[in-house]
Amino acid sequence: MAPEDNLDFDPISHITVDAIGKPGQRVFYIQAICKEQAISLLVEKIQIQTLAVGVEQFLGEITERFPALAAASVEYDEEKMKIYPPVDPLFRVGELGLSYDVERDLLILVAREAGPSENPEENRIARFWCTRSQLRAMCHWGVEITKRGRPICPQCGEPMEPEGHFCPKKNGHKH
Repeated sequence: MAPEDNLDFDPISHITVDAIGKPGQRVFYIQAICKEQAISLLVEKIQIQTLAVGVEQFLGEITERFPALAAASVEYDEEKMKIYPPVDPLFRVGELGLSYDVERDLLILVAREAGPSENPEENRIARFWCTRSQLRAMCHWGVEITKRGRPICPQCGEPMEPEGHFCPKKNGHKH
């Protein structure tokens, strides 16, 4: 893959995750804005949840190494965290990674394209250079939106459909 196929949003002015669609049919996105240019990437719900855990762990490691740094904020404005239309994803994310630029005190969220290629080096990469607070707030918002899906069945722990739920613990009876 040619280096010009990679995207470096350095630094971003805004980053968010959001979901579009009805619970059970939602599509999740990461969207970043840099110099009035927006990029949206398709992600899975589990990727958002895993990223949130990873960011908290990574921030903990950074705090241990650099105790003089101010704590990253989790504050966000819900209205500003919603995704901006039009949403035309550049690619579907296969892998997410984190890095840290010590000199600039910026986290780098690295998104690698999922693809059929046997050589993952051929897939596109997007790098988002974020403040620790931007990424932490995005992850806290991401956890919040993932909770807004279908209610969870208290019996079996599976998501319930609006028209009813086939619960194996209730012997298949809908409730």
